[in-house]
Amino acid sequence: MPDCRVVLVAGGTASGKTTIVRALVAETGAVHVTHDRYYIDADDPRTHDFDHPDSLETELLVQHLSALKRGEAVDLPRYGFPTHRRQPETDRVGPAGLVVVEGILVLHAASLRALADLCVYVAAPEDIRLARRVHRDAVERGRSVESVLARYHEMVKPSHDLFVEPSRVHAGLTLDGTAPVEESVARLRVAAGV
Repeated sequence: MPDCRVVLVAGGTASGKTTIVRALVAETGAVHVTHDRYYIDADDPRTHDFDHPDSLETELLVQHLSALKRGEAVDLPRYGFPTHRRQPETDRVGPAGLVVVEGILVLHAASLRALADLCVYVAAPEDIRLARRVHRDAVERGRSVESVLARYHEMVKPSHDLFVEPSRVHAGLTLDGTAPVEESVARLRVAAGV
């Protein structure tokens, strides 16, 4: 089994990180692990701050990545967004040469960064990120524009300013979330050595 390389990809909400990571995974066959899988149960999703580090069981992700780096298989949790609860089912993932972990807060946690071979931050201007989020949540998830904007200003932006944006200093590579996806993937592949 070849050595397991871990790449962390962070960035603000709707910065383009998921699109870039999915394209990289399609090209390389890497294992894609989203930090979203590790959300804790939310009793009241309307008041739960999903953008705060305390909303995630990051230490379980650290345990799983450590096991993957040792060449062991792990059972990734599933988070049910309709119920806002961890599901009883898991997804078995075997060791791989490249594991890409993606989420807004993956560069915030020192314990995660300690396992990374490469830390990446996807940057995009706030107005573009907000427009993308409104489109995604209103059009694709059926939420009202008013509710999307309220959550953004009450929770998403404050947590971005406190936790996400400051974590950018840990990135060895910064990608432009408005650039063509293939350009970003090419830069990421070079930096990750794949």
